[in-house]
Amino acid sequence: MDRGSETKPRLVGINHIALEVGNVEEALAFYGRIFDFTLRGKGKGSAFIDMGDQFIALMEGSARAPRGHRHFGLVVDDRSSVRARVTAAGGELLDGPFLDFLDPWGNRVEVVDYGDIQFTKAPQVLRGMGLDLTKTEKARRELAEKGLV
Repeated sequence: MDRGSETKPRLVGINHIALEVGNVEEALAFYGRIFDFTLRGKGKGSAFIDMGDQFIALMEGSARAPRGHRHFGLVVDDRSSVRARVTAAGGELLDGPFLDFLDPWGNRVEVVDYGDIQFTKAPQVLRGMGLDLTKTEKARRELAEKGLV
């Protein structure tokens, strides 16, 4: 983190991520077997999955990501059924301390529970999404240590 220049923009969040998939309809079906979501829109070779004030862009492409640590983390309201749903949908669960899986196109996804992490949606966004979620004591402590509560 370089604070040498006051004119440098500060990172404040992620608007969206884009995943390359072999087929948008197949990707929507795959992720739909695991997660409940609303489709924001579709275009030629693309689809957009809403996550409140953020979204995932599914883009048709031919590149398969190599196995590795490159991934993105999805926040869910309850991850208790995710492992079984990933397996049933045809995803590959990965060994390790986290709930990581590969989708059929090689995208590595880590799934975390909203209550366990520092990431926080604004109250009005949660209300708009129809969610009433709370944080664990550990997550509240981490937020307090950063002055974010």
